[in-house]
Amino acid sequence: MKRDYIIAVDGPSGAGKSTVSRKLAEKLGYLYLDTGAMYRAAALKAMKLGLDLDSQDAVKVIVGNLDIKLVRNDRPRVLLDGEDVSEDIRGPEMGMAASRISAHAVIREKMWELQRKLGEKGGVVAEGRDVGTMVFPDADYKFFVTAGAEERAGRRHRELVAKGYKVNYAQVLEEVKKRDEQDQNRKLAPLKPAADAVLIDTTGINAEQAVDRILSCIKVGNPGE
Repeated sequence: MKRDYIIAVDGPSGAGKSTVSRKLAEKLGYLYLDTGAMYRAAALKAMKLGLDLDSQDAVKVIVGNLDIKLVRNDRPRVLLDGEDVSEDIRGPEMGMAASRISAHAVIREKMWELQRKLGEKGGVVAEGRDVGTMVFPDADYKFFVTAGAEERAGRRHRELVAKGYKVNYAQVLEEVKKRDEQDQNRKLAPLKPAADAVLIDTTGINAEQAVDRILSCIKVGNPGE
C-alpha cells in the first residue's frame, strides 16, 4: 500500500473510532490525526484564558492564535502553544468542553484548516466527527464507525471507571446522547456518513476486528493497484 493515502474515519462519540484509527495508523505506519484531541486542546486554551465556551464572541479571541500540533514519539502527543498537554486534555470534563467549543462554526473552520495542514503530506489516518465530509472530502478511503448509544455509553463508562473516574452509567449515557444531539443538529456539517463512506458497525466486535474489516476494504479497493 502506498504511503501517501489519506484515510478518513468518522463516527459518533464512543463508537470506537479513536482506538480503531490509532491501531489502523500503527499498522500502516501512518500519522494518527486525532481531531478530538485537537478540539480538547482548543477548549483548554479557551479555559486558560477564562473565556466562556458558549460565547461566540469570546471563542473568536483564540481563533487567530491557535497553535496545535500532533506529534508521535513513543505514542501520539498533543502540543498546545509548544507545550505537551496530552494529559491535561483527558477525562470526561474535557470531552464535554470540547463538545461545547466545537459547536461554534468559527472553531470548526479553524480546526479544519489545521487538520488539512497536518494531512498535506498524506499517509494519514484522520479521525473525527466530520473528517470524511468537510476536512478531507477527497480522502482515498472513508469509513463511518458507529454503534448504538447504549452500547457506546457502556463502553465509555467501563473505560472511565477503569481509569479511576467516579461516574455512573446514567451520567455517561446522558453525555453520549447530548453529544449525539449536538452533532446531528449543528448548523455547520451535522454528523452523517459521507455518501461514499463504508459503514463499520462495531457492535459485538473489538477494535482489532474493526481494523481487520477496514484493512480488507482497503486491500480490495486499493486505488494504487
